[in-house]
Amino acid sequence: MGIFSAAIVSPCVAAPLAGALLYISQTRDVMLGGIALFAMSIGMGVPLILVGVFEGAFLPKSGHWMRSVKHFFGVLLLAVAIWIVAPVLPVAVQMFAWAALLIGSAMVLRAIDSLPPDAGTAARLWKGVGFLALLAGTALAIGAFAGSRDVLRPLAGLTGSGENGAQAPRFTRVRNVAELDAKLQAPGRPVMLDFYAAWCGSCKEMEAFTFTDARVKAKMGQMLLLQADVTANSSEDKALLKRFSLFGPPGIIFFDRQGREVEGLRVIGYQQADAFLATLDRAAAQ
Repeated sequence: MGIFSAAIVSPCVAAPLAGALLYISQTRDVMLGGIALFAMSIGMGVPLILVGVFEGAFLPKSGHWMRSVKHFFGVLLLAVAIWIVAPVLPVAVQMFAWAALLIGSAMVLRAIDSLPPDAGTAARLWKGVGFLALLAGTALAIGAFAGSRDVLRPLAGLTGSGENGAQAPRFTRVRNVAELDAKLQAPGRPVMLDFYAAWCGSCKEMEAFTFTDARVKAKMGQMLLLQADVTANSSEDKALLKRFSLFGPPGIIFFDRQGREVEGLRVIGYQQADAFLATLDRAAAQ
């Protein structure tokens, strides 16, 4: 069982394990690194030991309820499939795919069917979940037909929020290291360099939720905004990433008025507006 479980678990564990090892190699904190690896091993091993010792005595027995579990995980697998192929699909296709999944799930949950008067609480609760899924799926479908190309805000085009201050600030694109160095020649104001890719989910979250915040936009307006689009992963893109020891987007790097990187102020991954605003304040003070 250990051999078979390793074949299934290894792909899931590889990412956090690589992250822990990378953190240890960069910080050289042996104590914290050892504790992190020990905690990971305990978290993986103890459940298997408990199941083996008690022979599944505390696990629920199979029955009719397992059909609902099967359907639930089937929907999750379909959602994961859409999420995996989303980077290579047009946004409109993504929106229709999510709409189809949500509306189909709503029908299975009897969102528009009438319940018998003696229906239990669980049936009414699932009907409510199905109704919410129906609303979300309908919003995505309407937004796609109306020309919206934002999965996270499908009705932005209809409400006009996509044109009135909800757009992210404009960036100046840099295509290679030479262009970046030219922009950093005594810029005279703080500089923000954003590494972006069309297939980067966190990059799109930053654009949709963080960069559109009015306070964040006002602070970013005081900076020189540069963006490196590494979607193609070309040799120039790889050189830009290597310049700053980045594996890929998302990554935001700040420079002072002389074009020197502000140490300890990098933003890796998604950051909410309040936290990012504090980072911008620190960068503007340099």
